[in-house]
Amino acid sequence: MTSLIAIGAGLAVIGAGIGIGLIGGKAMDGIARQPEAAGDIRSGMILMAAFVEGAALIAILLSIFMLQG
Repeated sequence: MTSLIAIGAGLAVIGAGIGIGLIGGKAMDGIARQPEAAGDIRSGMILMAAFVEGAALIAILLSIFMLQG
């Protein structure tokens, strides 16, 4: 059971890394296509990266609580 919880926590971290990478890449594509909107794109990118990171943190915390409980 504990190995499954550890695998789930690892998948959450990998998923967050991939998600933040995709967000950054798409934001750079958007800025390259429309440089005048760089500020809006950047602020949206930072907000979405924070949401993804928060979701990953919640998943890790839940897996820690499941290990202890």
